[in-house]
Amino acid sequence: MKKFTSKYLVVGLVLVVALAAILWWPSEEGLSFTAGTYSASAVGFNGPIRVEVVVDRAKINSVRVVEHTESRLIADVALLRIPVAVIEGQTVAVDAVAGATVTSRALIAAITDALTQAGGNLTLLQTRPVAGLAQQGQPTERRVDVVVIGGGGAGLAAAVQAHQDGATVIVLEKMPRLGGNTILSGGAFNVVDESRQKLHGIEDSVERHVTQTYEGGDRLGNLDLIRVLVENAAGAVRWLEELGMKFQDSVFTVPGGMWARALRPVAPLGTGFIETLGAYIEKEEGIEVLLETTATELILDGGRVVGVKATTAAGQLTVRANNAVIVATGGFGANVEMRDKVNVHWPSLTNIKTTNHPGATGDGIRMAEAIGASVVGLDQIQLLPLGDPATGSLSGSIGRSVDTTIYVNKDGKRFVNEGARRDVMTRALMEQRDSALWEVVDRDSFPTGDTRNNFAETIDSLVAQGRAFRADSLEELARLINVNPANFIQTVTEFNAAVERKGGDAFGRTLFADKIDTAPFYAAPRTPTVHHTMGGIAINTSAEVVGTNGQIIPGLFAAGEVTGGIHGSNRLGGNALPDTIVFGRIAGRNAANARR
Repeated sequence: MKKFTSKYLVVGLVLVVALAAILWWPSEEGLSFTAGTYSASAVGFNGPIRVEVVVDRAKINSVRVVEHTESRLIADVALLRIPVAVIEGQTVAVDAVAGATVTSRALIAAITDALTQAGGNLTLLQTRPVAGLAQQGQPTERRVDVVVIGGGGAGLAAAVQAHQDGATVIVLEKMPRLGGNTILSGGAFNVVDESRQKLHGIEDSVERHVTQTYEGGDRLGNLDLIRVLVENAAGAVRWLEELGMKFQDSVFTVPGGMWARALRPVAPLGTGFIETLGAYIEKEEGIEVLLETTATELILDGGRVVGVKATTAAGQLTVRANNAVIVATGGFGANVEMRDKVNVHWPSLTNIKTTNHPGATGDGIRMAEAIGASVVGLDQIQLLPLGDPATGSLSGSIGRSVDTTIYVNKDGKRFVNEGARRDVMTRALMEQRDSALWEVVDRDSFPTGDTRNNFAETIDSLVAQGRAFRADSLEELARLINVNPANFIQTVTEFNAAVERKGGDAFGRTLFADKIDTAPFYAAPRTPTVHHTMGGIAINTSAEVVGTNGQIIPGLFAAGEVTGGIHGSNRLGGNALPDTIVFGRIAGRNAANARR
């Protein structure tokens, strides 16, 4: 089959919507509209989604998304599928697309509004049964050299590298889109990059990065794995650039990163990684992706992993591997039951939201354990203090770099070193009233209203949506966010004094750039959120999976957040993406060259 990628969405939408409209035949009960074209909008993840709906007296003829600011790749599937489902079923009772729930709900709401304007019977529209699109036939068994389970950053890096090393590859992805957590990330990529760092007067070294990663995880990480990660990060950047990905020359310190070594991609969020790897997959023969295909079991033959059993909408599928299988299914941050079961370091996580996409449920760990794989550090779960209060996601954050941002509590006071480890900051936040903080920055972070945060959102849009607040004075900002003005002004004054002397901060902060003294001033609310699961499948430096007997499991590799042992008790901010690319490439190369 040919691969599904975003560049075909517009053409596919037009063709499928048109086909659905032609094939639909109204039932006797019928719908009744005032014929015409109707427009409506609803607020999606990043802003308004505007639709245009055309109806005649008896049916919905077309649904067109005419304007939106949703993140490409993340929202694409919803923007494609929902109009098709509405027309095919002549209903708004359609399912949201997993991984794009907010976009889906907004799109359905906008379509519903337009149809209501057209005089449609809302009760009928919302209860009418949906006729599913016919499932295309699919073989029940496939065979390739390498099977990759998971279409996030690690899985796609593994697939591309394996193909470059001469293997035929199939990627199994249970979600309706590629990207995993990588596509939702802020894109920060830690790397010792002398050429870029020296442009900004930053001294760094591989040894410093290794030491900070090891000590930042309380010396619980595997030093050999850490060294592989750090030493190969620069090569991973060059490899991505050779594939066409672009990074900015700026270097910054991501929260919890401990040093200014994070590169920022030119493309927003983590879309650049997925677009780059996806573009390679789309143009090359011998490498393909099966979406909405859920791996359920690893197949053993004589102690060697030789394939994967999976389920699809069309039924059961077996994919056999000539060489090896790579598990790259991500962590389990979205699996509340699993994280509650293993959590011993935090208060109950039952009601804590997550930054993770809904597919991060620990499937790969379960499958690997079932055939005797060893797991390590499952109790090590990372929380961030910077989740969106409504969704738990990282979007809406206004801290573009640690050295220009402060956090204040509901009393208007700082309470932690903003450059500290993520677990340290989150524990400090949990001791504050309502476990709530405000990020505070000034014009230095957002010189214009269309300046974007690390998640491609403009500050003007965040203010318009009520997710951030803007004021021309600190007093006014304190009133807007309902904190004590005297406390707030004193807090900022003390911080600015520490900036002047480049130290002497009461919280031990060492990262300083600009004072917070230039209007407009901004604040955004944040709360604790589950972000990363450091534990997972045990691997060696070749990304081979290690069994409970201490021996490798032949034919099985793993990479990315599904693995454990690299980050110890706490992952440095900015280390996740090099982890996925570095070990994804290692797994791909070694899987391609694994022979029975």
